[in-house]
Amino acid sequence: MRGLTPPLLCRILDNLPVGMVRMREDKDGMVKTYERGYPIGFKGADTAGEVKYLINNHLRFTILYHEDVGTANLARIVGFEVEPFSIKHRRSSTLTTWDPADPALRTCEPERGLDALGPGEPPQEAAPGEEVYFTHDFVYRASDIRWASRWDTYLHMTDTQIHWFSIVNSLVIVLFLSAMVALIMLRTLHADIAKYNNAAAAAAAAQAGIAPGASTSSAAANAAEALADAADAAEESGWKLVHGDVLRQPANYGTLAVYVGSGVQVLGMISITMVFALLGFLSPANRGALMTAMLLLFSFCGVAAGYASARLYKGVFRGSSLRTQTLRTALTFPGVAFLVFMILNTLIWGQHSSGAVPFGTLFVLCFLWFGISVPLVFVGSYFGARAEVVQDPVRTNKIPRQIPEQPLYMSAPVTVLLGGILPFGAIFIELFFILTSMWLHQFYYLFGFLFLVQLILAITCAEIAIVLVYFQLCAEDYTWWWRAFLTPASSALYLFSYATYYFFTKLDITKPVSAALYFGYMFLFSYAFFTVTGTIGFLASLWFVRSIYSSVKID
Repeated sequence: MRGLTPPLLCRILDNLPVGMVRMREDKDGMVKTYERGYPIGFKGADTAGEVKYLINNHLRFTILYHEDVGTANLARIVGFEVEPFSIKHRRSSTLTTWDPADPALRTCEPERGLDALGPGEPPQEAAPGEEVYFTHDFVYRASDIRWASRWDTYLHMTDTQIHWFSIVNSLVIVLFLSAMVALIMLRTLHADIAKYNNAAAAAAAAQAGIAPGASTSSAAANAAEALADAADAAEESGWKLVHGDVLRQPANYGTLAVYVGSGVQVLGMISITMVFALLGFLSPANRGALMTAMLLLFSFCGVAAGYASARLYKGVFRGSSLRTQTLRTALTFPGVAFLVFMILNTLIWGQHSSGAVPFGTLFVLCFLWFGISVPLVFVGSYFGARAEVVQDPVRTNKIPRQIPEQPLYMSAPVTVLLGGILPFGAIFIELFFILTSMWLHQFYYLFGFLFLVQLILAITCAEIAIVLVYFQLCAEDYTWWWRAFLTPASSALYLFSYATYYFFTKLDITKPVSAALYFGYMFLFSYAFFTVTGTIGFLASLWFVRSIYSSVKID
Protein backbone atom coordinates (compact mmCIF):
# COMPACT_ATOMS: atom_id res chain seq x y z
CA MET A 1 0.00 0.00 0.00
CA ARG A 2 1.17 3.51 -0.74
CA GLY A 3 -0.19 6.83 0.37
CA LEU A 4 0.25 9.96 2.40
CA THR A 5 1.49 9.77 6.00
CA PRO A 6 -1.52 9.40 8.34
CA PRO A 7 -1.99 12.10 11.01
CA LEU A 8 -0.69 9.94 13.85
CA LEU A 9 0.55 12.98 15.74
CA CYS A 10 -3.03 14.21 16.28
CA ARG A 11 -3.47 12.20 19.44
CA ILE A 12 -3.08 14.89 22.11
CA LEU A 13 -4.17 18.51 21.98
CA ASP A 14 -3.54 20.87 24.90
CA ASN A 15 -2.83 17.81 27.06
CA LEU A 16 -6.22 16.30 26.15
CA PRO A 17 -6.12 12.84 24.54
CA VAL A 18 -8.30 12.39 21.52
CA GLY A 19 -11.41 10.29 22.01
CA MET A 20 -14.44 9.01 20.14
CA VAL A 21 -17.82 9.97 21.50
CA ARG A 22 -19.85 7.20 23.05
CA MET A 23 -23.26 7.61 24.72
CA ARG A 24 -23.86 5.51 27.83
CA GLU A 25 -27.17 5.05 29.57
CA ASP A 26 -27.13 6.22 33.18
CA LYS A 27 -29.70 6.81 35.90
CA ASP A 28 -29.86 10.44 34.73
CA GLY A 29 -30.34 9.48 31.09
CA MET A 30 -27.79 9.24 28.30
CA VAL A 31 -24.33 10.35 29.39
CA LYS A 32 -21.58 11.37 27.03
CA THR A 33 -18.34 9.40 27.44
CA TYR A 34 -15.14 9.03 25.47
CA GLU A 35 -13.38 6.01 24.07
CA ARG A 36 -9.69 6.82 23.93
CA GLY A 37 -8.09 6.90 20.52
CA TYR A 38 -9.67 5.60 17.33
CA PRO A 39 -9.50 2.33 15.35
CA ILE A 40 -7.21 2.32 12.35
CA GLY A 41 -9.67 0.07 10.55
CA PHE A 42 -12.32 -2.59 10.84
CA LYS A 43 -13.52 -5.81 9.29
CA GLY A 44 -16.59 -5.73 7.07
CA ALA A 45 -18.33 -7.63 4.32
CA ASP A 46 -19.56 -6.68 0.88
CA THR A 47 -22.95 -7.45 -0.65
CA ALA A 48 -21.76 -10.91 -1.62
CA GLY A 49 -20.78 -11.68 1.95
CA GLU A 50 -17.03 -11.66 1.28
CA VAL A 51 -14.99 -10.49 4.30
CA LYS A 52 -12.92 -7.38 3.65
CA TYR A 53 -10.57 -5.31 5.79
CA LEU A 54 -11.22 -1.60 5.58
CA ILE A 55 -9.02 1.33 6.63
CA ASN A 56 -10.15 4.45 8.46
CA ASN A 57 -8.18 6.84 6.31
CA HIS A 58 -10.06 10.06 7.09
CA LEU A 59 -10.28 11.59 10.57
CA ARG A 60 -12.60 14.41 11.49
CA PHE A 61 -11.33 16.20 14.59
CA THR A 62 -13.76 18.30 16.61
CA ILE A 63 -12.16 20.87 18.90
CA LEU A 64 -14.43 22.11 21.66
CA TYR A 65 -13.67 25.54 23.09
CA HIS A 66 -15.15 27.64 25.88
CA GLU A 67 -15.13 31.42 26.07
CA ASP A 68 -14.68 32.59 29.64
CA VAL A 69 -16.83 35.43 30.91
CA GLY A 70 -14.90 38.67 31.11
CA THR A 71 -12.34 37.80 28.44
CA ALA A 72 -12.20 39.54 25.10
CA ASN A 73 -12.11 37.09 22.19
CA LEU A 74 -10.20 34.56 24.28
CA ALA A 75 -11.15 30.89 24.58
CA ARG A 76 -9.75 27.70 26.04
CA ILE A 77 -9.81 24.19 24.58
CA VAL A 78 -12.10 21.94 26.63
CA GLY A 79 -12.54 18.91 24.36
CA PHE A 80 -10.80 16.95 21.62
CA GLU A 81 -12.98 14.48 19.72
CA VAL A 82 -12.45 12.37 16.63
CA GLU A 83 -14.72 10.59 14.17
CA PRO A 84 -13.02 8.12 11.80
CA PHE A 85 -14.20 7.40 8.25
CA SER A 86 -13.22 4.90 5.60
CA ILE A 87 -13.36 6.65 2.23
CA LYS A 88 -11.96 5.61 -1.11
CA HIS A 89 -10.64 8.98 -2.19
CA ARG A 90 -10.85 10.00 -5.85
CA ARG A 91 -8.59 12.41 -7.68
CA SER A 92 -9.98 15.67 -9.03
CA SER A 93 -7.82 15.46 -12.13
CA THR A 94 -7.24 12.67 -14.57
CA LEU A 95 -4.05 11.63 -12.78
CA THR A 96 -4.14 8.14 -11.37
CA THR A 97 -1.07 8.42 -9.13
CA TRP A 98 -0.17 10.93 -6.47
CA ASP A 99 1.38 14.18 -7.68
CA PRO A 100 2.49 16.75 -5.05
CA ALA A 101 1.93 19.51 -7.62
CA ASP A 102 -1.71 18.50 -7.97
CA PRO A 103 -2.81 17.29 -4.50
CA ALA A 104 -6.54 17.93 -4.89
CA LEU A 105 -8.92 15.09 -4.08
CA ARG A 106 -12.44 15.18 -5.41
CA THR A 107 -13.75 13.61 -2.20
CA CYS A 108 -12.20 16.41 -0.12
CA GLU A 109 -13.06 19.50 -2.15
CA PRO A 110 -14.11 22.39 0.14
CA GLU A 111 -17.13 23.31 -1.97
CA ARG A 112 -18.65 19.88 -1.43
CA GLY A 113 -18.74 20.40 2.34
CA LEU A 114 -18.07 18.00 5.17
CA ASP A 115 -21.46 16.34 4.83
CA ALA A 116 -20.32 14.69 1.63
CA LEU A 117 -18.03 12.44 3.64
CA GLY A 118 -19.35 9.29 5.19
CA PRO A 119 -21.89 6.74 4.05
CA GLY A 120 -22.20 8.24 0.58
CA GLU A 121 -18.67 7.29 -0.36
CA PRO A 122 -17.35 3.75 -0.83
CA PRO A 123 -14.94 2.56 1.88
CA GLN A 124 -11.21 2.19 1.45
CA GLU A 125 -10.18 -1.44 1.27
CA ALA A 126 -6.83 -2.69 2.56
CA ALA A 127 -5.52 -4.65 -0.39
CA PRO A 128 -2.02 -5.27 -1.82
CA GLY A 129 -0.98 -2.55 -4.28
CA GLU A 130 -3.87 -0.30 -3.27
CA GLU A 131 -3.00 3.39 -3.09
CA VAL A 132 -4.38 4.90 0.13
CA TYR A 133 -4.74 8.62 0.85
CA PHE A 134 -4.90 9.63 4.51
CA THR A 135 -6.74 12.89 5.14
CA HIS A 136 -8.23 14.82 8.01
CA ASP A 137 -10.26 17.93 8.73
CA PHE A 138 -11.00 20.06 11.79
CA VAL A 139 -14.26 21.36 13.21
CA TYR A 140 -14.40 24.03 15.92
CA ARG A 141 -17.43 24.05 18.17
CA ALA A 142 -18.34 26.21 21.15
CA SER A 143 -19.05 24.33 24.41
CA ASP A 144 -20.50 25.08 27.83
CA ILE A 145 -17.85 22.95 29.52
CA ARG A 146 -15.58 25.05 31.71
CA TRP A 147 -11.85 24.58 31.49
CA ALA A 148 -11.62 23.32 35.09
CA SER A 149 -14.12 20.54 34.28
CA ARG A 150 -12.81 19.46 30.92
CA TRP A 151 -11.44 16.15 32.27
CA ASP A 152 -14.76 15.12 33.82
CA THR A 153 -15.94 13.40 30.66
CA TYR A 154 -12.74 11.38 30.43
CA LEU A 155 -12.87 10.31 34.06
CA HIS A 156 -16.55 9.30 33.95
CA MET A 157 -15.92 6.64 31.36
CA THR A 158 -16.54 3.73 33.77
CA ASP A 159 -19.75 2.81 35.52
CA THR A 160 -19.02 2.73 39.25
CA GLN A 161 -21.91 0.42 40.15
CA ILE A 162 -19.98 -2.72 39.30
CA HIS A 163 -17.05 -1.43 41.38
CA TRP A 164 -19.32 -0.96 44.37
CA PHE A 165 -20.78 -4.40 43.82
CA SER A 166 -17.33 -6.01 43.71
CA ILE A 167 -16.15 -4.07 46.77
CA VAL A 168 -19.22 -4.95 48.83
CA ASN A 169 -19.07 -8.57 47.72
CA SER A 170 -15.38 -8.90 48.59
CA LEU A 171 -15.85 -7.00 51.83
CA VAL A 172 -18.70 -9.24 52.99
CA ILE A 173 -16.67 -12.36 52.20
CA VAL A 174 -13.58 -11.03 53.96
CA LEU A 175 -15.53 -9.86 57.01
CA PHE A 176 -17.23 -13.24 57.24
CA LEU A 177 -13.88 -14.96 56.90
CA SER A 178 -12.35 -12.66 59.52
CA ALA A 179 -15.14 -13.40 61.96
CA MET A 180 -14.76 -17.14 61.44
CA VAL A 181 -10.99 -17.00 61.71
CA ALA A 182 -11.14 -14.85 64.83
CA LEU A 183 -13.71 -17.13 66.45
CA ILE A 184 -11.92 -20.35 65.59
CA MET A 185 -8.41 -19.13 66.25
CA LEU A 186 -9.15 -17.28 69.48
CA ARG A 187 -11.24 -20.07 70.96
CA THR A 188 -8.85 -22.79 69.81
CA LEU A 189 -5.73 -20.94 70.84
CA HIS A 190 -7.24 -19.97 74.18
CA ALA A 191 -8.09 -23.61 74.84
CA ASP A 192 -4.64 -24.78 73.69
CA ILE A 193 -2.78 -22.25 75.81
CA ALA A 194 -4.94 -23.02 78.85
CA LYS A 195 -4.41 -26.77 78.33
CA TYR A 196 -0.67 -26.43 77.98
CA ASN A 197 -0.32 -24.13 80.97
CA ASN A 198 -2.54 -26.38 83.12
CA ALA A 199 -0.53 -29.38 81.99
CA ALA A 200 2.69 -27.63 82.99
CA ALA A 201 1.25 -26.76 86.39
CA ALA A 202 0.03 -30.33 86.83
CA ALA A 203 3.44 -31.71 86.00
CA ALA A 204 5.03 -29.39 88.54
CA ALA A 205 2.47 -30.38 91.18
CA ALA A 206 3.00 -34.05 90.44
CA GLN A 207 6.74 -33.70 90.73
CA ALA A 208 6.36 -31.92 94.06
CA GLY A 209 3.79 -34.43 95.32
CA ILE A 210 5.90 -37.56 94.74
CA ALA A 211 9.27 -36.10 95.50
CA PRO A 212 11.47 -38.26 97.74
CA GLY A 213 11.02 -37.46 101.43
CA ALA A 214 7.72 -35.69 100.91
CA SER A 215 4.99 -36.59 103.40
CA THR A 216 1.98 -37.28 101.24
CA SER A 217 -0.86 -39.74 101.44
CA SER A 218 -1.45 -42.42 98.84
CA ALA A 219 -4.51 -40.52 97.54
CA ALA A 220 -2.46 -37.38 97.02
CA ALA A 221 0.23 -39.39 95.27
CA ASN A 222 -2.36 -41.01 93.01
CA ALA A 223 -3.83 -37.60 92.18
CA ALA A 224 -0.38 -36.25 91.42
CA GLU A 225 0.33 -39.19 89.13
CA ALA A 226 -2.99 -38.65 87.35
CA LEU A 227 -2.07 -35.01 86.80
CA ALA A 228 1.30 -36.06 85.46
CA ASP A 229 -0.38 -38.47 83.04
CA ALA A 230 -2.65 -35.64 81.89
CA ALA A 231 0.38 -33.43 81.37
CA ASP A 232 2.07 -36.11 79.29
CA ALA A 233 -1.09 -36.57 77.23
CA ALA A 234 -1.24 -32.82 76.60
CA GLU A 235 2.38 -32.92 75.39
CA GLU A 236 1.74 -35.78 72.96
CA SER A 237 0.23 -33.62 70.24
CA GLY A 238 -0.25 -30.04 69.23
CA TRP A 239 1.89 -27.09 68.23
CA LYS A 240 3.66 -26.91 71.61
CA LEU A 241 5.59 -30.06 70.75
CA VAL A 242 7.65 -28.21 68.12
CA HIS A 243 8.57 -25.29 70.36
CA GLY A 244 12.22 -26.31 70.22
CA ASP A 245 12.33 -26.15 66.41
CA VAL A 246 9.73 -23.57 65.41
CA LEU A 247 12.30 -20.74 65.26
CA ARG A 248 15.05 -22.78 63.64
CA GLN A 249 16.74 -21.13 60.65
CA PRO A 250 14.96 -22.08 57.41
CA ALA A 251 16.72 -23.15 54.26
CA ASN A 252 17.93 -20.22 52.14
CA TYR A 253 17.02 -17.75 54.86
CA GLY A 254 19.09 -15.06 53.13
CA THR A 255 16.91 -15.26 50.01
CA LEU A 256 13.80 -15.13 52.16
CA ALA A 257 15.08 -11.96 53.85
CA VAL A 258 15.84 -10.44 50.43
CA TYR A 259 12.29 -10.99 49.20
CA VAL A 260 10.77 -9.71 52.42
CA GLY A 261 12.88 -6.56 52.16
CA SER A 262 11.90 -6.09 48.51
CA GLY A 263 8.26 -6.67 49.42
CA VAL A 264 8.45 -3.97 52.08
CA GLN A 265 9.95 -1.62 49.49
CA VAL A 266 7.24 -2.27 46.89
CA LEU A 267 4.50 -2.16 49.52
CA GLY A 268 5.78 1.19 50.80
CA MET A 269 5.84 2.56 47.25
CA ILE A 270 2.27 1.39 46.58
CA SER A 271 0.91 2.71 49.89
CA ILE A 272 2.45 6.18 49.56
CA THR A 273 1.41 6.40 45.91
CA MET A 274 -2.14 5.49 46.91
CA VAL A 275 -2.19 8.29 49.50
CA PHE A 276 -1.07 10.88 46.95
CA ALA A 277 -3.58 9.55 44.42
CA LEU A 278 -6.42 9.76 46.93
CA LEU A 279 -5.47 13.38 47.65
CA GLY A 280 -5.72 14.18 43.93
CA PHE A 281 -2.03 14.79 43.20
CA LEU A 282 -1.80 12.10 40.51
CA SER A 283 -4.55 13.10 38.12
CA PRO A 284 -4.46 11.66 34.58
CA ALA A 285 -4.40 15.28 33.41
CA ASN A 286 -0.72 15.27 34.41
CA ARG A 287 0.63 12.76 31.93
CA GLY A 288 3.35 10.56 33.36
CA ALA A 289 2.84 11.79 36.93
CA LEU A 290 1.81 8.37 38.22
CA MET A 291 4.79 6.50 36.77
CA THR A 292 7.23 9.22 37.82
CA ALA A 293 5.90 9.18 41.38
CA MET A 294 6.14 5.38 41.56
CA LEU A 295 9.75 5.31 40.36
CA LEU A 296 10.82 8.05 42.76
CA LEU A 297 9.01 6.49 45.72
CA PHE A 298 10.46 3.08 44.92
CA SER A 299 13.94 4.56 45.01
CA PHE A 300 13.35 6.37 48.30
CA CYS A 301 11.74 3.29 49.88
CA GLY A 302 15.08 1.52 49.48
CA VAL A 303 15.84 2.51 53.06
CA ALA A 304 12.84 0.45 54.21
CA ALA A 305 14.01 -2.53 52.14
CA GLY A 306 17.48 -2.41 53.67
CA TYR A 307 16.16 -2.05 57.20
CA ALA A 308 13.63 -4.91 56.90
CA SER A 309 16.09 -7.26 55.22
CA ALA A 310 18.90 -6.60 57.73
CA ARG A 311 16.54 -6.74 60.69
CA LEU A 312 15.22 -10.13 59.60
CA TYR A 313 18.60 -11.48 58.48
CA LYS A 314 20.62 -10.52 61.54
CA GLY A 315 18.02 -9.98 64.24
CA VAL A 316 15.89 -13.08 63.59
CA PHE A 317 17.99 -15.49 61.52
CA ARG A 318 21.31 -14.52 63.18
CA GLY A 319 23.07 -14.26 59.81
CA SER A 320 26.67 -13.06 59.53
CA SER A 321 27.23 -11.96 55.88
CA LEU A 322 25.41 -8.65 56.17
CA ARG A 323 27.19 -6.83 53.32
CA THR A 324 26.43 -9.55 50.83
CA GLN A 325 22.85 -9.69 52.08
CA THR A 326 22.44 -5.92 51.67
CA LEU A 327 23.86 -6.00 48.15
CA ARG A 328 21.47 -8.80 47.19
CA THR A 329 18.56 -6.80 48.55
CA ALA A 330 19.59 -3.75 46.53
CA LEU A 331 20.03 -5.65 43.26
CA THR A 332 17.64 -8.63 43.16
CA PHE A 333 14.19 -7.17 42.57
CA PRO A 334 15.28 -4.05 40.62
CA GLY A 335 17.72 -6.20 38.63
CA VAL A 336 15.04 -8.61 37.46
CA ALA A 337 12.71 -5.72 36.59
CA PHE A 338 15.44 -3.83 34.72
CA LEU A 339 16.54 -6.93 32.81
CA VAL A 340 13.01 -7.66 31.58
CA PHE A 341 12.50 -3.98 30.75
CA MET A 342 15.73 -3.83 28.69
CA ILE A 343 14.80 -6.97 26.76
CA LEU A 344 11.39 -5.52 25.90
CA ASN A 345 12.87 -2.14 25.04
CA THR A 346 15.39 -3.81 22.72
CA LEU A 347 12.52 -5.54 20.93
CA ILE A 348 10.82 -2.17 20.47
CA TRP A 349 14.05 -0.66 19.16
CA GLY A 350 14.24 -3.48 16.65
CA GLN A 351 10.83 -2.47 15.32
CA HIS A 352 11.96 1.20 14.95
CA SER A 353 9.06 2.25 17.15
CA SER A 354 8.77 5.70 18.67
CA GLY A 355 7.63 4.03 21.89
CA ALA A 356 11.17 2.88 22.69
CA VAL A 357 12.72 4.49 25.76
CA PRO A 358 15.61 6.78 24.74
CA PHE A 359 19.10 6.58 26.22
CA GLY A 360 18.54 9.72 28.27
CA THR A 361 15.63 8.14 30.11
CA LEU A 362 17.63 4.94 30.63
CA PHE A 363 20.42 6.99 32.18
CA VAL A 364 17.91 8.59 34.57
CA LEU A 365 16.58 5.15 35.54
CA CYS A 366 20.10 3.88 36.23
CA PHE A 367 20.79 6.98 38.33
CA LEU A 368 17.63 6.39 40.39
CA TRP A 369 18.71 2.80 40.93
CA PHE A 370 22.43 3.11 41.66
CA GLY A 371 22.50 6.73 42.77
CA ILE A 372 19.52 6.76 45.15
CA SER A 373 18.01 3.31 45.77
CA VAL A 374 21.23 1.32 46.36
CA PRO A 375 22.79 3.82 48.81
CA LEU A 376 19.51 4.07 50.71
CA VAL A 377 19.36 0.27 50.99
CA PHE A 378 22.77 0.33 52.66
CA VAL A 379 21.65 3.14 54.96
CA GLY A 380 18.59 1.16 56.01
CA SER A 381 20.68 -1.97 56.45
CA TYR A 382 23.04 -0.08 58.76
CA PHE A 383 20.23 0.94 61.07
CA GLY A 384 18.59 -2.48 60.83
CA ALA A 385 21.80 -4.21 61.88
CA ARG A 386 22.29 -1.84 64.81
CA ALA A 387 18.75 -2.42 66.10
CA GLU A 388 18.27 -4.58 69.16
CA VAL A 389 18.39 -8.31 68.48
CA VAL A 390 14.98 -9.93 68.65
CA GLN A 391 14.67 -12.16 71.72
CA ASP A 392 13.14 -15.54 70.95
CA PRO A 393 10.28 -16.66 73.22
CA VAL A 394 11.56 -20.26 73.13
CA ARG A 395 14.95 -21.91 72.87
CA THR A 396 15.91 -23.85 69.77
CA ASN A 397 17.10 -27.44 70.22
CA LYS A 398 20.48 -28.42 68.83
CA ILE A 399 19.13 -31.56 67.18
CA PRO A 400 16.19 -31.03 64.77
CA ARG A 401 13.01 -32.87 65.57
CA GLN A 402 11.77 -35.43 63.06
CA ILE A 403 8.71 -34.24 61.16
CA PRO A 404 5.88 -36.79 61.04
CA GLU A 405 4.56 -37.94 57.71
CA GLN A 406 2.00 -35.39 56.54
CA PRO A 407 -1.30 -36.17 54.80
CA LEU A 408 -1.69 -35.10 51.20
CA TYR A 409 -3.92 -32.13 51.98
CA MET A 410 -1.25 -30.73 54.33
CA SER A 411 1.61 -31.06 51.85
CA ALA A 412 3.39 -27.88 50.78
CA PRO A 413 2.22 -27.83 47.09
CA VAL A 414 -1.42 -28.31 48.05
CA THR A 415 -1.54 -25.70 50.83
CA VAL A 416 0.46 -23.17 48.82
CA LEU A 417 -1.73 -23.44 45.74
CA LEU A 418 -4.99 -23.45 47.69
CA GLY A 419 -3.89 -20.54 49.84
CA GLY A 420 -3.49 -18.22 46.85
CA ILE A 421 -7.07 -18.58 45.65
CA LEU A 422 -8.64 -16.33 48.27
CA PRO A 423 -6.30 -13.32 47.83
CA PHE A 424 -6.78 -13.52 44.08
CA GLY A 425 -10.55 -13.67 44.52
CA ALA A 426 -10.42 -10.45 46.53
CA ILE A 427 -8.96 -8.50 43.56
CA PHE A 428 -10.44 -10.45 40.67
CA ILE A 429 -13.04 -7.91 39.49
CA GLU A 430 -10.89 -4.82 40.05
CA LEU A 431 -8.06 -6.53 38.19
CA PHE A 432 -10.23 -6.63 35.08
CA PHE A 433 -10.59 -2.84 35.08
CA ILE A 434 -6.87 -2.37 35.72
CA LEU A 435 -5.98 -4.55 32.74
CA THR A 436 -8.55 -2.73 30.62
CA SER A 437 -7.02 0.64 31.48
CA MET A 438 -3.53 -0.69 30.73
CA TRP A 439 -4.18 -2.46 27.43
CA LEU A 440 -7.44 -1.09 26.04
CA HIS A 441 -6.61 2.61 26.47
CA GLN A 442 -9.12 3.39 29.17
CA PHE A 443 -8.61 5.80 32.07
CA TYR A 444 -8.49 4.45 35.60
CA TYR A 445 -9.06 7.07 38.27
CA LEU A 446 -11.00 5.11 40.89
CA PHE A 447 -8.24 5.18 43.49
CA GLY A 448 -10.77 5.04 46.33
CA PHE A 449 -11.95 1.62 45.16
CA LEU A 450 -8.35 0.56 44.63
CA PHE A 451 -7.47 1.60 48.19
CA LEU A 452 -10.30 -0.53 49.59
CA VAL A 453 -9.20 -3.46 47.46
CA GLN A 454 -5.66 -3.06 48.78
CA LEU A 455 -6.89 -3.21 52.37
CA ILE A 456 -9.03 -6.27 51.65
CA LEU A 457 -6.08 -7.95 49.94
CA ALA A 458 -3.74 -7.26 52.87
CA ILE A 459 -6.24 -8.62 55.40
CA THR A 460 -6.89 -11.70 53.29
CA CYS A 461 -3.19 -12.47 52.83
CA ALA A 462 -2.52 -12.12 56.56
CA GLU A 463 -5.46 -14.29 57.58
CA ILE A 464 -4.89 -17.11 55.12
CA ALA A 465 -1.19 -17.28 56.01
CA ILE A 466 -1.89 -17.37 59.76
CA VAL A 467 -4.56 -20.06 59.46
CA LEU A 468 -2.46 -22.39 57.32
CA VAL A 469 0.64 -21.87 59.48
CA TYR A 470 -1.40 -22.78 62.56
CA PHE A 471 -2.66 -25.96 60.92
CA GLN A 472 0.88 -26.80 59.87
CA LEU A 473 2.24 -26.37 63.39
CA CYS A 474 -0.60 -28.48 64.81
CA ALA A 475 0.53 -31.22 62.42
CA GLU A 476 4.00 -30.92 64.06
CA ASP A 477 5.61 -29.50 60.93
CA TYR A 478 7.83 -26.62 61.99
CA THR A 479 9.12 -25.65 58.51
CA TRP A 480 6.67 -22.79 58.25
CA TRP A 481 8.93 -19.90 57.17
CA TRP A 482 8.86 -20.28 53.40
CA ARG A 483 5.31 -21.63 53.36
CA ALA A 484 4.07 -18.53 55.18
CA PHE A 485 5.57 -16.46 52.36
CA LEU A 486 4.59 -18.65 49.43
CA THR A 487 1.00 -19.33 50.50
CA PRO A 488 -0.38 -15.83 49.80
CA ALA A 489 2.31 -15.18 47.17
CA SER A 490 0.94 -18.00 45.02
CA SER A 491 -1.92 -15.66 44.13
CA ALA A 492 0.55 -14.11 41.65
CA LEU A 493 0.37 -17.37 39.70
CA TYR A 494 -3.40 -17.01 39.41
CA LEU A 495 -2.95 -13.37 38.44
CA PHE A 496 -0.61 -14.25 35.59
CA SER A 497 -2.95 -17.07 34.51
CA TYR A 498 -5.83 -14.62 34.38
CA ALA A 499 -3.67 -12.19 32.39
CA THR A 500 -3.06 -15.00 29.90
CA TYR A 501 -6.79 -15.67 29.68
CA TYR A 502 -7.41 -11.93 29.21
CA PHE A 503 -4.87 -11.85 26.37
CA PHE A 504 -6.63 -14.56 24.36
CA THR A 505 -10.22 -13.45 25.05
CA LYS A 506 -10.15 -9.64 25.19
CA LEU A 507 -7.19 -8.56 23.07
CA ASP A 508 -6.55 -8.92 19.37
CA ILE A 509 -2.75 -9.06 19.33
CA THR A 510 -1.08 -11.12 16.62
CA LYS A 511 2.41 -9.61 16.36
CA PRO A 512 5.11 -11.51 18.30
CA VAL A 513 6.71 -8.31 19.63
CA SER A 514 3.38 -6.98 20.89
CA ALA A 515 2.65 -10.30 22.59
CA ALA A 516 6.12 -10.26 24.16
CA LEU A 517 5.48 -6.76 25.50
CA TYR A 518 2.20 -7.85 27.04
CA PHE A 519 3.53 -10.96 28.75
CA GLY A 520 6.75 -9.21 29.77
CA TYR A 521 5.00 -6.37 31.55
CA MET A 522 2.43 -8.70 33.07
CA PHE A 523 5.29 -10.83 34.39
CA LEU A 524 6.72 -7.74 36.11
CA PHE A 525 3.28 -6.93 37.49
CA SER A 526 2.88 -10.48 38.81
CA TYR A 527 6.43 -10.48 40.20
CA ALA A 528 5.75 -7.34 42.22
CA PHE A 529 2.44 -8.82 43.38
CA PHE A 530 4.33 -11.97 44.43
CA THR A 531 6.72 -10.06 46.68
CA VAL A 532 4.04 -7.85 48.26
CA THR A 533 1.51 -10.58 49.09
CA GLY A 534 4.24 -12.93 50.31
CA THR A 535 5.71 -10.25 52.56
CA ILE A 536 2.33 -9.47 54.13
CA GLY A 537 1.65 -13.14 54.85
CA PHE A 538 5.14 -13.76 56.22
CA LEU A 539 5.18 -10.78 58.59
CA ALA A 540 1.70 -11.66 59.88
CA SER A 541 2.73 -15.28 60.44
CA LEU A 542 5.96 -14.25 62.19
CA TRP A 543 3.99 -12.08 64.59
CA PHE A 544 1.49 -14.88 65.16
CA VAL A 545 4.10 -17.56 65.88
CA ARG A 546 6.05 -15.41 68.29
CA SER A 547 2.84 -14.41 70.05
CA ILE A 548 1.50 -17.90 70.68
CA TYR A 549 4.81 -19.34 71.85
CA SER A 550 5.39 -16.45 74.23
CA SER A 551 1.98 -17.17 75.83
CA VAL A 552 2.68 -20.71 76.99
CA LYS A 553 4.92 -22.02 79.75
CA ILE A 554 7.78 -24.06 78.36
CA ASP A 555 9.54 -26.54 80.69
